[in-house]
Amino acid sequence: MKTVNLFQKLKDNNEKIAMLTAYDYSTAKVIEEAGIDAILVGDSLAMVALGYRDTYIITADEMKIFVKAVSKGAPNSFIVADMPFMSYNINVEQGLENASKMVKAGASAIKLEGCNKYILTLIQRCVESGIPVLGHLGFTPQLMNTIGGHKIQGKTAEMTEEILANAQKLEAAGCFAVVLELMPAESAKYITDNLNIPTIGIGAGADCSGQIVVTDDILGKFTDFKPKFVKKYADLHNIVLESIGQYKNEVKTLAFPSLEESFELNSEERDKLDI
Repeated sequence: MKTVNLFQKLKDNNEKIAMLTAYDYSTAKVIEEAGIDAILVGDSLAMVALGYRDTYIITADEMKIFVKAVSKGAPNSFIVADMPFMSYNINVEQGLENASKMVKAGASAIKLEGCNKYILTLIQRCVESGIPVLGHLGFTPQLMNTIGGHKIQGKTAEMTEEILANAQKLEAAGCFAVVLELMPAESAKYITDNLNIPTIGIGAGADCSGQIVVTDDILGKFTDFKPKFVKKYADLHNIVLESIGQYKNEVKTLAFPSLEESFELNSEERDKLDI
């Protein structure tokens, strides 16, 4: 069973951390089999798995269902659960209650976006309660409406220093690592070099302590949107499309099911059935 200590161990050994998202049992099972270091049950499942227009809609109770599925598929993995929009922002009690739901569902840790006095307090209370926390800075999707959309963060020295200062606050509050999203590689490297805890990049260059991407993106399964920072390792959309098309044609032409996919009675059973 992988624990939170894995992140710091990999960073200290100068070994990159490889993370992926998973939303269901079968995907989680394959990811664990491949030896991925950690799994994020990301709130991106709102769009990828549920077809919502954005991540704002998904609830903590919905997230809990997917955390349960992933934890069953990858029982030996370190699983981080995204805390969805407004599931932790009202007060510390609400945040702790919903964080505990994720842990009880099978998560090893939770992820919180942003850095302000309230978030820092919540992180401290979670850690004190035995819930590890992964921070998230740079582009924070849950604040997209207030920051003006998908904008690259840390493009100036001043912005980079501000993000570093916030990352250091997250570290002091007890975060075991911090996600850096949509940042110039140089800025992310500077922040990484000035932190003791690992950084996990997503669209933040190769110098972060590790990387995370959406599994459905790298497999070419989710095609509604393709981020610039994603490399496609497979084309499952077209493979699945072709396979389903072939199935349809074989059903229409009576090629499926064949005798090989059918059950037959032996002569004695046929006589008893008398049809």
